[in-house]
Amino acid sequence: MGFINLLTRNKKALFGLCIVGFFILTSIFAPFITEYNAAKRVTGSHVAPSQEHVLGSTRMGRDVFAQTLYGGRVSLAVGFGAGIIVVAMAVAIGITAGYFGGIIDEVLSSLMNIMLVIPQLPLLMVLAAFIGEVSPMVIAMIIGLTSWAWGARVVRSQTLAVREKEFVVAAQVLGEPSWRIILIEILPNLVSIIGASFIGSVIYAIMTQATLEFLGLGDPTSVTWGTQLFNMQKTSAIHIGAYWEVFSPIVVIACVGAGLALLNFAVDEIANPQLRSHVGLKRWKQITAQKEAEAAQEATAQQGAAS
Repeated sequence: MGFINLLTRNKKALFGLCIVGFFILTSIFAPFITEYNAAKRVTGSHVAPSQEHVLGSTRMGRDVFAQTLYGGRVSLAVGFGAGIIVVAMAVAIGITAGYFGGIIDEVLSSLMNIMLVIPQLPLLMVLAAFIGEVSPMVIAMIIGLTSWAWGARVVRSQTLAVREKEFVVAAQVLGEPSWRIILIEILPNLVSIIGASFIGSVIYAIMTQATLEFLGLGDPTSVTWGTQLFNMQKTSAIHIGAYWEVFSPIVVIACVGAGLALLNFAVDEIANPQLRSHVGLKRWKQITAQKEAEAAQEATAQQGAAS
């Protein structure tokens, strides 16, 4: 609860939460916001933005605003789903390697190093091309199962430091089982790192999904921000001046990425007190200036009373 309280008091975190929460809510309540079906033709080809169609239409006559809203459902689901898979694997492997050490640590560390030296995007492209036109959920699984190594390495290094603390050693001396020490003593001390890893993984998953689908490796029949980019490229929307079809998914992805990045910065500041030093310095200057002003007022009042 203390970490959550610190997060809610951070301006960057609040701003980032507002941005991400806005797009999550608009995606969830898309049927109440727009009357159009994102997958059906509702007007003419490449109709410019108007009162009836806020963001215009595509070459197939589909409403861009409806596609952006409904596409957010799938793209955000892929991002958060892949983030959960990445964090779950990173925490499980990283804590296991860092806490038990020995041959277990050597084997798992070797596995991490192997995954880290393999270029992620080319690997994902090869897997997606091998499978064929993959659904968004399969893309989330592929991203989650191939992107855990960096987070696992960070969790492992932090676990190595935490397991030497007095409270962990005391629990070991008292004969506490390993699973209880990991869950009760070690895991709570990794919350900030796990949070930052999760947010970073969500950003990476959303961008990677959009990249794969833009390259034509996704399912073109699904409505996502990535398939919007793919259809925009396929129909040469940018060349014929249909700017609304080009900018809508790009702006939305950029805004969600910025909101998640602000959350990530806030988590870093909370986890690392040195990053919050400027906040403390600013507050100290304000307090000092206030005290000086009060002292000046008292001196003026005393001079007036003396005269």
